[in-house]
Amino acid sequence: MSTTVVRASYVIGFDGADHVVHRDGCVVYAGDSIVHVGSSYEGPADEVIDAGEAIVGPGFIDLDALSDIDHALIDTWHASSDGLTWSAEYAAGRRAAVFPLEETLFMREYALTQLIRNGITTAMPIAAETHSAWAESYEEFAGVAEIAGRLGLRMYLGPSYRSGVPVVRDGARDVHWEPELGEKGLAEAVRFVRDFDGAYDGRLRGALLPCRIETVTLDLMRATARAAEELDCLVRLHCMQGLSELRLLREWYGRHPLDVLESVGLLGPRLLIPHALYLGAPETPFEGSPDRLAALAGIVHCPLTTVRYGDALQDFDRYRAAGVNVALGTDSFPPDMIRNMDYGNNLAKLVTGRLEAGSAADYYRAATLSGARALGRDDLGRLAPGAKADLVVVDLSGPRTGPVDDPIRTLLMNCSGADVTTVVIDGRVVMRDRVIPGVDEKTFRARAQAYFTEMKAAYSTRDHLRRPVEELFPPSFRPA
Repeated sequence: MSTTVVRASYVIGFDGADHVVHRDGCVVYAGDSIVHVGSSYEGPADEVIDAGEAIVGPGFIDLDALSDIDHALIDTWHASSDGLTWSAEYAAGRRAAVFPLEETLFMREYALTQLIRNGITTAMPIAAETHSAWAESYEEFAGVAEIAGRLGLRMYLGPSYRSGVPVVRDGARDVHWEPELGEKGLAEAVRFVRDFDGAYDGRLRGALLPCRIETVTLDLMRATARAAEELDCLVRLHCMQGLSELRLLREWYGRHPLDVLESVGLLGPRLLIPHALYLGAPETPFEGSPDRLAALAGIVHCPLTTVRYGDALQDFDRYRAAGVNVALGTDSFPPDMIRNMDYGNNLAKLVTGRLEAGSAADYYRAATLSGARALGRDDLGRLAPGAKADLVVVDLSGPRTGPVDDPIRTLLMNCSGADVTTVVIDGRVVMRDRVIPGVDEKTFRARAQAYFTEMKAAYSTRDHLRRPVEELFPPSFRPA
């Protein structure tokens, strides 16, 4: 078993209670596990990686990790996004997958390489179902499992499923229901967990990932809770992320989303909720305590994506003080966890008016320790003997970084995912000096651009007004 030593000007170790900083430190791993973290190491080494002026820290944990080409590029600046939602007529009679399986899997591979480039070592994926015939399939995620295994990512996987799809009907938002497709989707998701949980030396774990709460029937939520108990796996359900969702659930069930989750048996330690923005009723959405969320595995806070849609968590420190486990998700392209933490830090200041709100340390904990806690893992999110050898090198020597004060505050304020140079997962170097073995960057980027162009064009076929792409997505400035 070979031993590797990684040296850097700052090593973010873990002392059993919290992260600590080793100045001019090192981390040593043998096989898939860390064996030493400290200021010096005198033992044997088969390889020494001298990262120089850099931060070596635990790999980031992204529990809402974008695994497609980001639709936020084209739907975060519209006064109304009705043109990007399926028409009722398309949902009922014309829906079809925009891309064949081969192209969809290319898109997945492209997105997964971006996770590695941004220092994300453990991910739970999210993708828009807009371009599917309904939701994700077993076959698609069997392909994703192969890609993740080949790239060396640590992932919590499962195909999404839903009973209904948001549509525009007679100019207004509605849901088109086909509950039998939700039941079929859950059956495929259960099959996937049984087949792939523990694959690739344990780096792949199964999870149940139904879509948004307003597109899943009560019966399907109950069945999901039973399946998660039987499979002993996590459930992630997007919830409490918009006022329209709150109004729909009150109209249908006369209940708040948390009451709905409790009634179907999901409100408990297996559940992850992205984004958990609203606590109260539609009339008073920010009133109330987040203490009921403390019973969950955690919420998945996605500050960068949230602010792109004109919203923010109210507020990060209040949730943590109530005992809520606040993990992070990027939910955007690029999946830049460093920028994500910085946005969160700044938004916390903005919504509270306090400069000390949402500290850099707490956001770094959320991207590492809290993500591990949400997954029930004490061997991830930290650099300590016995933990998995998942680590990230962030270069601090570039001319744009400037002077280094505190390494964590400097990381958030002066760096980005572009400064990630080397990534190790399970003791395997999956990116060295910004190069991922076997990935042709130029070819990937050209193919991704062609994919995006075709994806964008498909919106016209679903639009309830059949508007052309030029009308749906006008440029910032007219062409010269």
